[in-house]
Amino acid sequence: MANMEAFQVTFMLYVYLISESSSLLSSCKLRRQFYLNSMHKPGDVVLGGLFNVHYTSVFSKLSFTSEPNQLSCQGFGTAGFRHAMTMAFAIDEINKKPNLLPNVTLGYSLYDNCATLVIGFSAALLLASGQEEQFLLQEECLGTPPVLGIVGDSFSTFSIATSDVLGLFNLPIVSYYATCSCLSDRQRFPSFFRTIPSDAFQVRAMIKILKRFGWTWAGLLVSDDDYGLHVSQTFQSDLAQSGGGCLAYSEILPWGENPAELKRIVEIMKRSTARVVIVFAHQIHVIQLMEEVVRENVTGLQWIASEAWSAAAVLQTPRFMPYLSGTLGIAIRRGEILGLRDFLLRIRPDLHIISSSNTYGHKVCTGQEDLESVGTELLDVSDLRPEYNIYKAVYALAYALDDMLQCEPGRGPFSGHSCATLQILKPWQLIHYLEKVNFTTSFGDQVSFDENGDALPIYDVMNWLWLPDGRTKVQSVGLVKKLASKGEELTLDEEKIFWNFDSKQSPLSVCSESCPPGTRMARKKGQPFCCFDCVPCSEGKFSNDTDSMECTSCPEDFWSNVQRDHCIPKKTEFLSYHEPLGICLTTTSLLGTFICAVVLGIFTYHRSTPMVRANNSELSFLLLLSLKSCFLCSLLFIGRPSLWTCQLRHAAFGISFVLCVSCILVKTIVVLAVFKASKPGGGASLKWFGAVQQRGTVLVLTSIQAAICTAWIVSASPAPHKNTQYHNDKIVYECVVGSTVGFAVLLGYIGFLAILSFLLAFLARNLPDNFNEAKLITFSMLIFCAVWVAFVPAYVNSPGKYSDAVEVFAILASSFGLLLALFGPKCYIILLRPERNTKKAIMGRGECNN
Repeated sequence: MANMEAFQVTFMLYVYLISESSSLLSSCKLRRQFYLNSMHKPGDVVLGGLFNVHYTSVFSKLSFTSEPNQLSCQGFGTAGFRHAMTMAFAIDEINKKPNLLPNVTLGYSLYDNCATLVIGFSAALLLASGQEEQFLLQEECLGTPPVLGIVGDSFSTFSIATSDVLGLFNLPIVSYYATCSCLSDRQRFPSFFRTIPSDAFQVRAMIKILKRFGWTWAGLLVSDDDYGLHVSQTFQSDLAQSGGGCLAYSEILPWGENPAELKRIVEIMKRSTARVVIVFAHQIHVIQLMEEVVRENVTGLQWIASEAWSAAAVLQTPRFMPYLSGTLGIAIRRGEILGLRDFLLRIRPDLHIISSSNTYGHKVCTGQEDLESVGTELLDVSDLRPEYNIYKAVYALAYALDDMLQCEPGRGPFSGHSCATLQILKPWQLIHYLEKVNFTTSFGDQVSFDENGDALPIYDVMNWLWLPDGRTKVQSVGLVKKLASKGEELTLDEEKIFWNFDSKQSPLSVCSESCPPGTRMARKKGQPFCCFDCVPCSEGKFSNDTDSMECTSCPEDFWSNVQRDHCIPKKTEFLSYHEPLGICLTTTSLLGTFICAVVLGIFTYHRSTPMVRANNSELSFLLLLSLKSCFLCSLLFIGRPSLWTCQLRHAAFGISFVLCVSCILVKTIVVLAVFKASKPGGGASLKWFGAVQQRGTVLVLTSIQAAICTAWIVSASPAPHKNTQYHNDKIVYECVVGSTVGFAVLLGYIGFLAILSFLLAFLARNLPDNFNEAKLITFSMLIFCAVWVAFVPAYVNSPGKYSDAVEVFAILASSFGLLLALFGPKCYIILLRPERNTKKAIMGRGECNN
């Protein structure tokens, strides 16, 4: 709306002036005079100024052919008048400086825009064209233009309209209060400069404050003009890019009286969970808004003010301060201007100011009044902010002009290395020097312009206090400025900040509470990304930061803890010597080994008795040694697997059991041979299967198993393996067999020998009892086969360490079965029935039956 209004006024005035000048071939004539509030001072070079001295105006419709409009500016603003006087003071101070523009006197033409676009634009045209009613056109324009540069305007919309037209003529404009980021467009506004930072920087400064206090959920209110609408676009874009938060709502404050719209906006603020409200608007908008806030009694809000109202005394009233106390605001950099107060005490409005009429009906000042003893806002120079920007703008034009006049002929920056002269000054020449101006104020601030005509960004951060005695105080609590190296820097003294809350602390303004470590954010469907649920990380994942977007998977050997906020080493699982199962199996293994050693000792001690010597005592001793090896090899299955234990466990197991079963097989064959030899004509059977053949048979059968084990280890060796398939939070250390075929051949070979022994023993079970060991062998091999048949499915279905436990159990059970079945009866006779341990008892049936 405001931008369209600016365009319409600009287009109407500009087209008219162009058409009127082109209608005359040799001269230009003003069709009418604008009678505006103004103040003038002649000089060699004149600078123009546009200021908001009055709040509003009332006048008849704009006409270029009728008599002058009856104009009435209303609502005198003391601050606006002080702004105009600051420019007058700066020019007066420059004229007194011997080292700045020597021999050149600056003058000024200051106009009041009455906070009205058409008046401000008219004043800008007056400054650009002058007020001579007619002037002749020449082929070459010589002389100094009416003004060489303009300080102003204060409104962004006014500056846009003015710069759109005056920029065509390269007349430099240095604004002290127009912050719209659109004015940084150098293509559209090539002659526009400003000593106030762009809204783009102010927006980033506010986002810094939001991040500083963790406010991720805020409301945004803007004025319905270029200033507010551009800020709204920039704020939403920058906030989204920074990831610093979301807007709960974004509303446009209306111009003029619109109670229904204001009530609607305040209702939105009441319903919203956002506790922070950011307002980019002019003072009049904020006043109207606060009237509705007071009516609705909307409390508990943290206000953030833009530079347009962050230091507005008109809002610091007992009516508003219960709601606005604690406000944080971005304010123009405060400065000190020495001598300004004395200058204000000396001004004589009756001598300098041309006003259209005394519209107030008040007594006109004579200029003789004593202001020193009067407490007036005009003389309050304790908090100079817009004034400081005006002061810098005037000095920027002065330094640029000084640099231009110091140019040495033949070394200038213009065509043919020419220089500008005081007699022939062109505004576009001053732009060249303005772009390069660089000076430091007496307050210590550096002034220069970047490639977009923007000043070095710096803002004060203000805080509003409502003191117990009813007074208000606006204090500086920080600074935000742009650094060449690392972007914006925010410095805050948080201890000084007053919070208007019962807790006296920074409020919480979030759509959703922060997600603690161990959780991740899950965005709520259809809502901004600041509104989310906190979902716990799944097993094996973690997040160690607040508000994590994703949970990170733990490394392979790690697992998330219960809180899911960090990874811990996975528990390791293997058949350990320290756990109850491992202790039981180890004890049983050692017990079996010990029993074997005892039996071996008994047999050694009684080696000369018939019971020991019967059926090849050498095989009995070898069988006891192999059983002892079987018991001991089970220990290789207990403990953390390593390469050598994985390779050795199955080889030792396979060879030990083949040695054991080979001895039993040979003993069975010996039983059959002895029985056959006892019959007439059967003596040759023992001759062909004597002690040498028995040892050879055991050796050959065992060697075959050794060969199988060697081939297995060489081709596909068993190896330790960290298995994570059984349990996600555990690492199961196990030995993989390497080659399933190799393992199957090893077990199959043992099974083949065991079955063969069982069959032979079964065939010999009915031979005479006295010297028949076949029944014991049959029974022992039955136990052996039963154990290992049951082992296969149990082994396959047992995970992790339990597969090792099953194998150890099978080894121990089969070993004990062989030991007790084969040697239990013999030890019983040797130790408890020695009368039966005789050759006659063993060979004689009758005695055996006693």
